[in-house]
Amino acid sequence: MFDFVGKTIAKIFGSKAERDLKEVVPYVGLINAETAKLTDLSDDGLRDQTRQVRARIAAHLAELDGQLAGLHQQIAGPPNLDIVQKEAIFTQIDALEKQRNKELEAVLLDVLPITFAIVKETARRYTHHKQLVVTATDYDREYASRKANVTIEGDQAIWSNKWTAAGADITWDMVHYDVQLIGGVVLHQGKISEMATGEGKTLVSTLPSMVTLALRLAYSRS
Repeated sequence: MFDFVGKTIAKIFGSKAERDLKEVVPYVGLINAETAKLTDLSDDGLRDQTRQVRARIAAHLAELDGQLAGLHQQIAGPPNLDIVQKEAIFTQIDALEKQRNKELEAVLLDVLPITFAIVKETARRYTHHKQLVVTATDYDREYASRKANVTIEGDQAIWSNKWTAAGADITWDMVHYDVQLIGGVVLHQGKISEMATGEGKTLVSTLPSMVTLALRLAYSRS
């Protein structure tokens, strides 16, 4: 009886997995549309897309971050605040941090299509061109001094699609399919993405990792 009712409800309203999928699938179209815009960019232009994503994140949070910085400065300033004043400031900080978390979630979802597209286009270039050639930055030069997959030639940094990870030689020759884009969106949402062997868990993991990296870089290296 209960099984029959459950199946009937699922047919009318859909299972949770089906509802989640309907929410996620539209992102595939957005990601692929953004990827198409990146095809004709130079490798330097593709790299600059990451800088633009970082700038969008920082700009979206700038006002709240400024308010929080001001409140923290008040707390760290001369010890002329009484307990009541400090408690009031901490209450403001807690409220702003909660608001910032919501805004952060919103902006990360907003930049998700272009961020995933950058990863997919990078994977495509590694697969088809075997390397990325960009104007060498200080980071490129420092990285090249430690890792063999990056070489410096004049003012250019050449990133090879071959490197060593955990003692194993890796050659990047994979491009994300739609099912892997779906998995990446699911993981970004903090949900569990179950995939069978051979369905590309490695590819899926690169997508939300890029969103996290863009966020970190937004508050570190320019």
